[in-house]
Amino acid sequence: MKGAARDPAERAAAHALAVLGLDDALALVAAHAASPLGAEAIRALRPAYDEPTVVEEMARVAAMHQLLADEPAWMPTAVPDARQPLKAASAVGSVLAGAGLVVISRLLEASRSASAQLDALDEASPLREFRERLHTDDALRKRIDTAIDEDGAVRDGASRALRDLRGELEQARSRIVRELERYAAGLPERVRVPDASVSVRDGRYVIAIRREGRSVVGGLVHDESASGNTLFVEPPVGIELMNRVRELERAETREVRRILAELSDAVRPAVPELRASLDALIGLDSLVGRARYALSVGAEPPTIAPADGPRLRIVGGSHPLLHAEGPEPVPFDLELGPDEATLVVSGPNTGGKTVLLKAIGLLAALHQAGVVGPLRAGTQLRVFRGFFADIGDEQSIEASLSTFSAHLRNLRQLLEAAHPGALVLIDELGSGTDPAEGAALARAILESLTRAGVTTVASTHLGALKRLAGEEAGVENASMEFDAAALAPTYRLRKGVPGRSYGLAIARRLGLPEDLVARGEELMPDAEREAERLLADLERKGRAAEAALREAEQRAERARAREEEVAARERAVELREREVEVAATEGARQMLLEARAEVDAAIAEVRRAGAGSIEDAASQARGRVEAAARDHAARSERVRRATPEPERDARTLRQGDAVRVRATGARGVLAELRDGEAVVEVRGVRLRLSAAELDPDRSPADTAPEGRPAPRPPPPDIEASSEVDLRGLRAEEVASRLHPALDAAVVADLGSLRVIHGKGHGILRDVVAELLAADRRVVTARPGGVGEGGAGVTVAEFR
Repeated sequence: MKGAARDPAERAAAHALAVLGLDDALALVAAHAASPLGAEAIRALRPAYDEPTVVEEMARVAAMHQLLADEPAWMPTAVPDARQPLKAASAVGSVLAGAGLVVISRLLEASRSASAQLDALDEASPLREFRERLHTDDALRKRIDTAIDEDGAVRDGASRALRDLRGELEQARSRIVRELERYAAGLPERVRVPDASVSVRDGRYVIAIRREGRSVVGGLVHDESASGNTLFVEPPVGIELMNRVRELERAETREVRRILAELSDAVRPAVPELRASLDALIGLDSLVGRARYALSVGAEPPTIAPADGPRLRIVGGSHPLLHAEGPEPVPFDLELGPDEATLVVSGPNTGGKTVLLKAIGLLAALHQAGVVGPLRAGTQLRVFRGFFADIGDEQSIEASLSTFSAHLRNLRQLLEAAHPGALVLIDELGSGTDPAEGAALARAILESLTRAGVTTVASTHLGALKRLAGEEAGVENASMEFDAAALAPTYRLRKGVPGRSYGLAIARRLGLPEDLVARGEELMPDAEREAERLLADLERKGRAAEAALREAEQRAERARAREEEVAARERAVELREREVEVAATEGARQMLLEARAEVDAAIAEVRRAGAGSIEDAASQARGRVEAAARDHAARSERVRRATPEPERDARTLRQGDAVRVRATGARGVLAELRDGEAVVEVRGVRLRLSAAELDPDRSPADTAPEGRPAPRPPPPDIEASSEVDLRGLRAEEVASRLHPALDAAVVADLGSLRVIHGKGHGILRDVVAELLAADRRVVTARPGGVGEGGAGVTVAEFR
């Protein structure tokens, strides 16, 4: 929107964008562009009000955001400002200067470079569309570069005629200098100036002489020294030679102009394509600047809310200007459902209500302008068909408007222009006049906007408006949290709870006489006093609930840390076992090699000694083999002792694990484990022990724990079946139902067992997974597939 607004709706919308600070926010974003033209394009952005345009532009922004997140160094070539050369080239018969042609060459080079970058992107990338708009005429670029140097001067090699002319010019100038030096050397001593050389004045070659020699030399005087004693004269001998130089210079100028005209004629037909290239490069740089800004504030591109979705869903939002002014601002979350048209935000002064209103409007306006404001993933925004705002004190002495009158003027324009697809923001609604009248008028305005379906966010101090949420459908309360103890704002938004004013509390904290404050509390209407009491109670309960939630989160985090520690210890144990196994295997291999060498040596010795010594040789070989075996055993023991035993922790045990009782060596199965206490089944007898008294029993499969022979025949009352249903059982009851079913399935050679545990909270599923993982007969345990029960079933497959 540029220039004067044409109707009240446009004036109101332009006023809203100015109040929200859109230009200031865009200036922050523009600082991230790579070129002045890209920055200028960002500053010129304005919201679009049709959804397809916003969707298309945000798709490009999101693609660039992802590209720069993956490749931070990605950057398009610098964009040259070719607007003036292109304008000049478009006129028939115009001749571009060398500097203008250099800019055209740089534009072609930038287009070529950007094309190569875009060609590397996926075909489906929205950024590929810029590739089609880039004009890459390498022949024209090379033609310009061959004729024009980087400073805009025409090169000698631009044409044969120019090369010859410049060569002749150089010779003519050198001849003038030689002739003038010879002439000056032949002048009388009284005329010459000591150590003077040939110089140039007004483009003519001159010699320095004393003033009194003027009549002797003749010619033309072109300059004199500051004292007037020295004259710079072009003697007659140099005039004729200089005329020849002038003639050659004019010929050179004509040839240079001819070359520039030819190049300009070559550029002219491509001007439309070159303008499209320039626009595409500026668009790319604008996207780069916007994406870099989003990454700098940790923002994620929002999505468009569906037609039946929320009016607003802001996650981790904050005001863009606050990021540039100091510490990281406190983010806010806000959701307005499809049936929640109006949000009334209350709370004390300096609590952040005005900043909140501006942040909501500015984030939405930036989104529709193609800019990702400070937002987190999960944000959904509608495409509003207009922005209208009455924010701030707009008192005007020149227009004879009071603050209240200025608000009324804005509200009148706003009400005339607002429609169901618009976003309306009103700060301190009902203020500036008698509270009762102000509240009545404010309520009428909010009822009108709400019933019209206009998305509205309004801030207020008036208690009557806080009660509107319970009396008018589509109205919700919210408040900016305030620390009652410190009497300082926290800038946290709380939806569903109106805010307290804290006026009397602040007065007490600031030292007003206690009797005055107490009297003020007495004078409050009963309804207001009761409302304040209820709000204070809600605040206390809310803080207690938040503290409990934080405590629960901390406990959960500690539990996760313990689980990770246990997992790490388990991995350490497994790693040690593998290392010992590898060491033992290597030792065994080495022992066999040594034994084979001993046997080979014994055979060779027998052959040398003859048959009579076979028994002696065999005895010696056996002795050497036995010695090698003993040596290997000693080495294996040293490896075992050198490997540190990982710290055992009862938390590494799980229900269903094979265990060994440390004190007696008895082997069994862990039936239950809870709070450090364990129940172990040994030969059908259950023992209750401390979990610290148990070690994992990692005996081979062919020597299964005494408590669970593998496999064991099913009890007489368990019939082999391809499935077992565990739904309705408690976690501790699962093993007693699952193990017999497994045994029966294995004995019946069924190949697999379908374990039905249901979905629920996943408790039974986790217990089943642990028990199956501990059973060596189970090869795989997978979730049920399509037709098998999905996530409510685990299929165990046997060896």
